[in-house]
Amino acid sequence: MKGVITVQPTISDALAKVTVGLVGSVVDNVSDLLGKSFSVELVSTDLDSSGELKETVKAYASYDGLQEGTKFYTYKFKIEVPDEFGEIGAILIENKHHKEAYLKDIVLDDDGKLIIFPCESWIHSKYDNPDKRIFFTDKSYLPSETPVGLNSLREKDLESLRGNGEGERKSFERIYDYDTYNDIGDPESNLDLSRPVLGGTQHPYPRRCRTGRDMTSIEPWSESRTILPVYVPRDEDFSEIKQVTFGATALYSVLHAVIPTLESILTDTQMGFSSFKDIASLYDEGVDMLQSSGDGFLSALPRLVKSIANTKKSVLQFETPRLNDKDSFSWYRDEEFCRQTLAGLNPYSIQLVTEWPLMSKLDPKVYGPAECVITKEIVEQEIKGFMTLEEAIEQKKLFVLDYHDLLLPYVNKVRELEGSTLYGSRTLMFLTSTGTLRPLAIELTRPPNNGKPQWKHVYTPCWDATGAWLWKLAKAHVLAHDSGHHQLISHWLRTHCVTEPYIIATNRHLSKMHPIQRLLCPHLRYTMEINGLARLALINAGGTIETSFSLGKYSMQFSSDVYAQQWRFDHEALPDDLISRGMGVEDKNAPHGIKLTIEDYPFANDGLLLWDAIKQWAITYINHYYPQPNLVETDQELQAWWTEIRTVGHADKKDEPWWPQLKTQQDLIKIVTTIMWVSSGHHSAVNFGQYDFAGYFPNRPTIARTKMPDEDPTVEEWEAFISKPEDVLLDSFPSQIQATRVMSVLNILSTHSPDEEYIGTNIEPAWAAEPTIKAAFEEFSGTLKGLEAIIDSRNRDPNLRNRSGAGLVPYQLLKPFSEPGVTGMGVPYSISI
Repeated sequence: MKGVITVQPTISDALAKVTVGLVGSVVDNVSDLLGKSFSVELVSTDLDSSGELKETVKAYASYDGLQEGTKFYTYKFKIEVPDEFGEIGAILIENKHHKEAYLKDIVLDDDGKLIIFPCESWIHSKYDNPDKRIFFTDKSYLPSETPVGLNSLREKDLESLRGNGEGERKSFERIYDYDTYNDIGDPESNLDLSRPVLGGTQHPYPRRCRTGRDMTSIEPWSESRTILPVYVPRDEDFSEIKQVTFGATALYSVLHAVIPTLESILTDTQMGFSSFKDIASLYDEGVDMLQSSGDGFLSALPRLVKSIANTKKSVLQFETPRLNDKDSFSWYRDEEFCRQTLAGLNPYSIQLVTEWPLMSKLDPKVYGPAECVITKEIVEQEIKGFMTLEEAIEQKKLFVLDYHDLLLPYVNKVRELEGSTLYGSRTLMFLTSTGTLRPLAIELTRPPNNGKPQWKHVYTPCWDATGAWLWKLAKAHVLAHDSGHHQLISHWLRTHCVTEPYIIATNRHLSKMHPIQRLLCPHLRYTMEINGLARLALINAGGTIETSFSLGKYSMQFSSDVYAQQWRFDHEALPDDLISRGMGVEDKNAPHGIKLTIEDYPFANDGLLLWDAIKQWAITYINHYYPQPNLVETDQELQAWWTEIRTVGHADKKDEPWWPQLKTQQDLIKIVTTIMWVSSGHHSAVNFGQYDFAGYFPNRPTIARTKMPDEDPTVEEWEAFISKPEDVLLDSFPSQIQATRVMSVLNILSTHSPDEEYIGTNIEPAWAAEPTIKAAFEEFSGTLKGLEAIIDSRNRDPNLRNRSGAGLVPYQLLKPFSEPGVTGMGVPYSISI
């Protein structure tokens, strides 16, 4: 029998071929020449006649050069397998190099019969860890169906991934364990950067991967941030292998090169833009940046940082976002303001009004009167006689963006921060006969403060100059609220953050042979690396979110509050999310089994197509491996997986009654479909349109820095507003450093890498090995290709006015496939950026 080990070259490999200056590299090259690069042991699926494990069959793999037509190295071996050995079920590999290697796969050739071992994994050097790596074939087994010869290896492999919960994790390790978010703050650098621990009774939160770093001497509950980079299990860090981490590399360059350079140039952190012409210059002319030879970010960011010929300067020049390119005044219009709640960056916040008056649930003794001051008279005046308030509610015509109760507890605290202000807000909208939304009113609220009573005011679209400018300013505040909610809740919390416990539990409890592990694997790749980078420089104390968004240093605490008050796993399924917000009702006669409250709701319409495709794929897959209901309940790995997600990964919500039971195929289908949807469709809908919709920041400012001019104004403040209202609006927008920092990050986050793994494109080896699953995947892939045509057709339909019209950005965020770059479309399998 012959065997081939395929190894992808790494950066260090390439260097070793050129210069063998390190002792390890020399030894490795000699080892390759002597034919002892990897030791190989074949494991039988059977026991011997005495009921013991059969002895393994051993060989050494030697270097054989580059695989023809590829850039992969191959290592070949010959091995004699006795006739009585039985079926081969696993391979044990020992890496005799002094450095780790990335194994793509191992293929055995038994007279033309191929036995494939999918690896896609880093394998440590024996000098770092003497334990041999275990790889199983592409056959999937439930625990109860595992061949007897593999039972002990199945458990041993899982144990190697769990670790013992002790010590600091090393870069070559593959240990998955849990910890709280106790590394957001950095009190050792500055006490002002101290932050509360997220996770626990005081600040409930999902758990992250444990790194085991030392605690700080200043705060023994805070983990030190001095050791970088942040540990992630080795197989979660593909930085030298996958171009998909181009995004992570570019983001790192922005955070550690571009932004510090900007901060050195724009020294006045509070300086705003003096005119809209200055804002336009970001796209037309760019920002001059001094470039030293050691900066090294030009090659990583060719789209943003452009070198000026014959000079030592570079320019940070932003691409014109599609929204602004198609219609430079779209950000200014009320109809676009409303349309984007259905077909924009944050389609997860709008909800149906079912009761009147709108009432706060906060303590009126602390926050002031609870009743909304958007009155029946105001609503009916803005509806302009089409119907009464009661009729509008009965006919499901009123909708609201409600950030009142979520934000009000933070208003007074945020107002103590330099260069920021905050309100609680409600924005009321009316569904017109054309299926579009029209804004009726915005309510802004400041709670009692320093002896002042609650301040609350209603703004409506106006035709007089003063009222019109106040309305524009009120919209800017609401957009800042929505931007913060989008980034901290719809995006970070509900995709990146809640998914990390799914990844940890899957690796700790579902064997690599488990069919559900293999179903979920492509949806869970790469996420932990980007989450680690987020903790390092995006959501951390003093990071991009805190310095550029409304909630400032309270941003992550706000995220914790929303998790505690609102997050439910059962509402993460798209149909259930829509129903929970009143945006749909169950209807077995309607497409997808749900009747939408707003028929032309682009996110929901396209999302339900994708949801159904994912669900049908899950149904076929799960029913194949679980033909009887009792197999779900008796699957010990599966039950341990689901129990740990609920009780450890989401420990602060472990006693909630809404957690789904896991007893039947239907339970498993719903759970798995939800996880796959969150990591693919949900994330894509809130991520890849960020630059298109927020790259021109007046459309979605991340912060409103000044209070409304009619909130307890001084004579000077009011006269300044009356004299130059445009200057007041510009002053309320993000500062120059805030805007350019966020724009740089959003451009990277919106970018697809050259080898992005789009949902339904690449078939996993284990899926291809099973004919029924292979056929189901091909059907799934075909459905997704058909979805592309449906979305294109919808975007050309003039009757769908929330997605088709003069100057509108068509809704394409849930089109499954895309070219590389900032395209505003494309649904990857996983949260890879």
